[in-house]
Amino acid sequence: MCGIVGYIGHRKAKSILIEGLRRLEYRGYDSAGIATLDVEGKLHVVKAAGRIDMLAGELRKNPTPGTVGVGHTRWATHGPATQQNAHPHLGGAGRLAVVHNGVIENYSHLKAMLQSKGYEFVSATDTEVIAHLIDSCLPPTESDGDPIDLEVMVDAVRDTLLQLRGTYGIVVLSPACPGVLIAARMGSPIVIGVGNGEHLIASDASPLVGHTERIVYLADHQIAVVTSDELRVMHREHGDVHPRVDVLDWESGDVDLQGYAHFMLKEIYEQPQTLRDAMRGRLCPDDASAVFGGLNLTSRQLRRVNRIILTACGTSWHAALVGEYLLEAFARIPVEVEYASELRYRNPPVEHDTLLFAITQSGETADTLGAMREMKRKGHPTLSICNVVGSTIAHESDGGVYLHAGPEIGVASTKAYTSQLAVLTMLALYLGRLRHLSYPAGCRITKALQEIPDRVTEALESNDEVLRVAEKYAGANNFLYLGRHFNFPTALEGALKLKEISYVHAEGYPAAEMKHGPIALVDEKTPSVIVIPRGFVYEKVMANLEEIKARGGPIIAIVDQGDEHIASLADDVIRVPQVEDFLQPLVTIIPLQLLAYHIAVLRGCDVDKPRNLAKSVTVE
Repeated sequence: MCGIVGYIGHRKAKSILIEGLRRLEYRGYDSAGIATLDVEGKLHVVKAAGRIDMLAGELRKNPTPGTVGVGHTRWATHGPATQQNAHPHLGGAGRLAVVHNGVIENYSHLKAMLQSKGYEFVSATDTEVIAHLIDSCLPPTESDGDPIDLEVMVDAVRDTLLQLRGTYGIVVLSPACPGVLIAARMGSPIVIGVGNGEHLIASDASPLVGHTERIVYLADHQIAVVTSDELRVMHREHGDVHPRVDVLDWESGDVDLQGYAHFMLKEIYEQPQTLRDAMRGRLCPDDASAVFGGLNLTSRQLRRVNRIILTACGTSWHAALVGEYLLEAFARIPVEVEYASELRYRNPPVEHDTLLFAITQSGETADTLGAMREMKRKGHPTLSICNVVGSTIAHESDGGVYLHAGPEIGVASTKAYTSQLAVLTMLALYLGRLRHLSYPAGCRITKALQEIPDRVTEALESNDEVLRVAEKYAGANNFLYLGRHFNFPTALEGALKLKEISYVHAEGYPAAEMKHGPIALVDEKTPSVIVIPRGFVYEKVMANLEEIKARGGPIIAIVDQGDEHIASLADDVIRVPQVEDFLQPLVTIIPLQLLAYHIAVLRGCDVDKPRNLAKSVTVE
């Protein structure tokens, strides 16, 4: 949720911190602040409620010199979005500053203990507890500016972490140790960029793009001591560790708008390419199958799997629903789709030959990580489908598949969703060919997959028609989304997109469920978006469409190109290319993404940073 940026080196820290915070705006936040140390070791702290522009205005009035500093965008949890509650928070009388992502569950107990020692709190946050707790672990000094040995400071941070219960990603800056930043993580991501004579710290890799290509992902329980020339990583209980340096293969253009009005629109239009990237090197036409190098399970082990659980949250859960249809159709394996937030606590009986896939864009989703860890503790093989290299879920799973979709900045997921669908289709093909799927059937699926990026390009040509429909219905306050079979999850995802970014109430249903209750909602002010491409349930969905029409409900139909029959029944028609039924979710979702986008813009909503939402949900 919240965002962290840190810098130590030879350049002015303020501009790097502000640039990094702007790149983290997509994570969701309601206040921001930075702290820097000048050459004399004086601490400068500037904070503001509201957007980064508010902080930038405060910085023009209150300069923050120095070549070392930390910045933060806060998502209010403990206390409202005010300047006082914004990070960084000071420990003691200003001996150190702390920025923090996560939630400290025992903060109230710690706060009472610190207050009994005479510490005064100026905020309602759990983060100020961390700052004062570190200060309480330091030896007393005659004045706040007196130096403290680095190892003493590190020990104080370590002693503090051992007292915290909950999740945290923190960075500590202190005038007493002016040439160092100390970072630590437990359940909340911390990434360190390794430069020449400088280092950067962030809560994800996007602020590091353009500054370095070498990055280190901290693991849980690790502490990093960072100077301009050196990076030292240690386990908080077991001493120094040798960090693995990964390559950051993102380009500057990946985190820039490149002429688009919003990141969401840019990412919608990137989908033909991201689908190619997801399939590159994985389709094997000669074998009529797919190839995955990271599953870490042999063909023989995979053939022994008799049940698969797909667990995820939000948009990834909708992708998992499509995956259920695909895996059962191609591989004939029973599949269950579980909300990760429920699976981690539900304790269902699970047979020993069950395989779990955790599906996530960020690789840091707290509920998905918790569900995966619970299944792993019980001895089940756990694999992941993930977009972020080096993320916690990618690191802790037994194996998995990367999406290669590149950074997704818009909070509402688009290109990661379609890449998940592509990977799940290839996975179903691969497992199907291990079992009963014939060579001709595999060839048909492989050929259709190879063509899908071009079909998605054609689907994007519906944009002008989608805009016209959006202008017609932008004032509606309720929508129904309907689909069947492979397109039932599409209806759910289309409704979610509209809710996320336009704040319009929308519900997705299997089309046949209309008559079991939701049809009571149909009236002339409630548009129904019906996903009805040709397929074996086409006539069934058509009957549901006519039920709505008979009750005066406006109908927006997503249909195949060349389907003229439906034009006489629907009020508005949006056409997509005709593809195999199992690939329909990849083309039918495109106009639904565009519809949500255009309605949000027309309603004046902040498309890339919708209210109350965050890109990476790292707390329960």
